[in-house]
Amino acid sequence: MDRNRTSEDATASAAPKNLTRRDALAVLASGLLMPSLATASCVAPVPSSRVKVDGALHYASLADVAKLIETGKLSPTDLTRQLLDRIAAVDGSLHSYVTIMADAAIESARRAEIEIRAGRYRGPLHGVPIAVKDLCYTRGVRTMAGTKVLSDFIPDFDATVVARLESAGAVILGKLALCEVAFGPYHPGLQVPVNPWDATRWSGVSSSGSGVATAAGLCFASVGTDTGGSIRYPAAVNGCVGLKPTYGRVSRYGVFALAYSMDHVGPMTRTVEDAAIMFEAMAGFDVNDPTSLSDAVPKIRAELTRGIAGLRIGFDRRYATENVEPEVARAMDGVLSALTRLGATVVEVEMPDVSGSAAMWFDLCSVEAVLANAATWPSRSGEYGPAVRGFLEYGSKVTGASYARANQRRAEFTAQLERMLGGIDCMVCPTMANVPPPKLANPYELSDAEWDRLVPNDVYAQPFNFSGSPTLSVPCGFSAEGLPLSVQFVGRRLSEAVLCRVGHAFERITEWHLRRPPV
Repeated sequence: MDRNRTSEDATASAAPKNLTRRDALAVLASGLLMPSLATASCVAPVPSSRVKVDGALHYASLADVAKLIETGKLSPTDLTRQLLDRIAAVDGSLHSYVTIMADAAIESARRAEIEIRAGRYRGPLHGVPIAVKDLCYTRGVRTMAGTKVLSDFIPDFDATVVARLESAGAVILGKLALCEVAFGPYHPGLQVPVNPWDATRWSGVSSSGSGVATAAGLCFASVGTDTGGSIRYPAAVNGCVGLKPTYGRVSRYGVFALAYSMDHVGPMTRTVEDAAIMFEAMAGFDVNDPTSLSDAVPKIRAELTRGIAGLRIGFDRRYATENVEPEVARAMDGVLSALTRLGATVVEVEMPDVSGSAAMWFDLCSVEAVLANAATWPSRSGEYGPAVRGFLEYGSKVTGASYARANQRRAEFTAQLERMLGGIDCMVCPTMANVPPPKLANPYELSDAEWDRLVPNDVYAQPFNFSGSPTLSVPCGFSAEGLPLSVQFVGRRLSEAVLCRVGHAFERITEWHLRRPPV
């Protein structure tokens, strides 16, 4: 089967259709897939005409769809066809996908259906349509990493993360758009993903396609990568959940590098439980990635219902609210109030100095990006977009002393952060300092003013790439204009289970994660 074909196979599934679209929507309306809501005291909801909870099947959680598939009430083949139809109808204006793997997805869904009917159910990803960032190698399918330099590159093997998700039974719908080589701007020859909440707003950075597709109901989960905020920013501005695991938790083998020492691979979903499901399938030691961790992968999903009574939640008010837009700062207070009601204790902490983090990150990332692009840089420099070309030129000129100085500061910061986190269960801070900003006037080559507009967010993203700390971004409110706001939970090394417990508990007494964009 050619996984890269984009025409949908019209052959009917061998298994009977157990649940029509109308039946599925009836199930949703009956309450099976929609938990009861409790209003949070974060930011006042906007009118329902602007932001609403949508009961459509494509917006159901991965976990709830998995229940329907496991019990035979929903056909993986039918579900995959519905998602492919939705992509065809909607993504022409959102541009989240760069490659649709329609034939391969239908074939994968058929196999899942046959296996499940035969009693060989693999788990909650079996038969569920997801998508992966186009940094991840997919055997026989073009993998461009957002750049024209690689427009003809077709890997002959799957990235470990892709292989593990397929082994868990996931149906891969296609490859998702990103910034060029996972850096900030896009390549001029490629489409820029559009924020589904408001087309005039920023859709995030590198994993923008993953954020848009997940938020808009074009997949039930996606894979993103994060070197300086690229899971968390798209999660924040598109109103979805983003888990950046501990560095090394998820193998980077077969994933195009931006900066090998700061690259993280993680899930983007619509609920924390769904992120836990994805993480459990993706994580674990990989002999092909020497930086992958040998620590056992925790059963996070089983931990979610433990609650958070007695947990110590750290908060540095200066760090979390200084130079932060008022609506975001108020949302942080709403989060703390909710966690306190759940039995957690908020304690004052002091975040280590993060001044100069952007300059330090730029030196480290640019040098490592030169190494990552050595096969095509500088030999094919003319094929890169102007911003990435300038970025790589800068990295080629960074001195050894400057690189060493940045690494020294990074090591000092990481030690200070680990000491601070050692006294708490997690820390609360914004994912971004501002509401989703206007989209870039020139997404292919950012002006100094546009960089300055985005830089304030670096203090909430890049420091945790330096340290490799796990973070979880979760919707926590909406602005007066109906744009999503996001909180970030930060934990010490290997604390993904605790972060997901906190995020899940917060979701259970709020309803922000259930709101859907007007797509």
